[in-house]
Amino acid sequence: MKTNNIKKSLICLGLLALVGCTDNFDEINSNPDGFTQEELTQDFNHIKGPFTTMFDNVMVNVPGWKYQVAIDLSGNTWGGYTTAPGFDGNNNLSYALSDNWNLWGWEAIYTQVMANYLKVEAASKGKYDEFYALATIVKVQTLHKAADSWGPIVYSKLGTTDAAIGYDSQEEAYGLMFKDLDFAVEELTKRIDAGEVSSFTKIDRSTYKGDYTKWVRYANSLRLRLAMRIVKVNPTLAKTEAEKAISQKFGVMTVNADSFIVNKDVSQHPLRVAAYEYNDSRMSADMESIMGGYNDPRISVYFKTSEEFPGEYKGIRTGGILGDKSKHIKFSNFGKIIDEDKQVVWLNAAEIYFLRAEGALRGWNMGGDAATLYKAGITASFEQLSVGGAADYIADNVKTAKDYVDPVAPFNSGLAVNKVTVAWDDAASNEVKLQKIITQKWIANFPDGMEAWAEHRRTGYPKLLPILNNQSAGAITTEYGVRRINFVSTEKDGNPEGLKTGIAKLGGPDNGGTRTWWDVNAPNF
Repeated sequence: MKTNNIKKSLICLGLLALVGCTDNFDEINSNPDGFTQEELTQDFNHIKGPFTTMFDNVMVNVPGWKYQVAIDLSGNTWGGYTTAPGFDGNNNLSYALSDNWNLWGWEAIYTQVMANYLKVEAASKGKYDEFYALATIVKVQTLHKAADSWGPIVYSKLGTTDAAIGYDSQEEAYGLMFKDLDFAVEELTKRIDAGEVSSFTKIDRSTYKGDYTKWVRYANSLRLRLAMRIVKVNPTLAKTEAEKAISQKFGVMTVNADSFIVNKDVSQHPLRVAAYEYNDSRMSADMESIMGGYNDPRISVYFKTSEEFPGEYKGIRTGGILGDKSKHIKFSNFGKIIDEDKQVVWLNAAEIYFLRAEGALRGWNMGGDAATLYKAGITASFEQLSVGGAADYIADNVKTAKDYVDPVAPFNSGLAVNKVTVAWDDAASNEVKLQKIITQKWIANFPDGMEAWAEHRRTGYPKLLPILNNQSAGAITTEYGVRRINFVSTEKDGNPEGLKTGIAKLGGPDNGGTRTWWDVNAPNF
């Protein structure tokens, strides 16, 4: 990225080659590569291209190295899913946040997804509002991840060419996201009620294949996720938005066919690049402790047994003292879900059941009681992964997380910290019930580490092993872990005056220890 173009290119349309923010938009777009406007718009080709890029970058699917630095070496590790063998230096794993890694998440969001969202908006708003509504849902999916990672973000000023592109606070951004979902749900519902045939079938890279009803359920489910995120800072709004999601005529996800999954037409899942091509990602110690302690049958889909310790699932402690990469490289690599599947899940039905279970626990109208919804979430996860034994697993009131043992570097070993059973107990406190819900949601959401990290910050669950090698110079505590990502260098260099508005709305120093708006150090109940 060229920093002298950031103010216009990074927020508007990414790179100078993305011309949506240029003064000669009509001239450039009227005849690209010799195509006539009629040829360009045939079968909505002028909209298909931007959507394709959006689908590829919401979860930073391509190229694989970007996924590694933007997600696997941030949310995946801080959320307790993965870690890298041998990364002992000053980097994200030791809480010395690496701008050279973290800036690529911002880049994917703004120069890829949002740049192409603006292209769809320019081509469809007021003319093909069905596409505008669909793009708006993808926009919310993308920018809520940004807000959860950085706090204040650019939202309302998207696409402007102001000398200083101002930021919205995380609270303001969440309010805008709820409004955007209102528009998208209303627009698509209107078209469903009118019996309109979807024009999105050939463009949709997801398993929905353009089905407007499923897209509405996805938007409602996304609203429920966002509502729960703000429950500790604005419980009234959280309840209102959550119940709105449930009561909308098409409701939320209830079966696995409702899950939002992007069908990849590239060679592999993006995490596979880090794991198998670079040998830089493996199962975490927390996954071994929790899933291994439960004897969770889903572990065989998520991971492979260790090459060095046959028949055992062996994880690596995040922020441990690992030494040479070769010492842990033969610990558990990833299984079928990464090694064979080419699908990237944005939101699944199991998560929605767990969100509803928490809502019911809080006294909200979620269409069921907490116990029933909790069990339904586990069942949905087992079914999604084609794994049997859900009933016995749900009934187990004995097994808990197990102590972690590092057989090649014993000083990395640690006692289990997330000591709850699976079985629902009506007599348990709400805090214990919540810990069960979030722990099972954490398992079911693998490998969406950005979501795992966000929910761990919000609730404190599941409890994770503390790192042993904190190199943050006091900015980030070992007790609470990384709370956010500091603003990236491209914004500091290219949009300094705009960035000042974001820092002013952050409410603390621009480092990884400052909590964002919804991340308050307060009781869950």
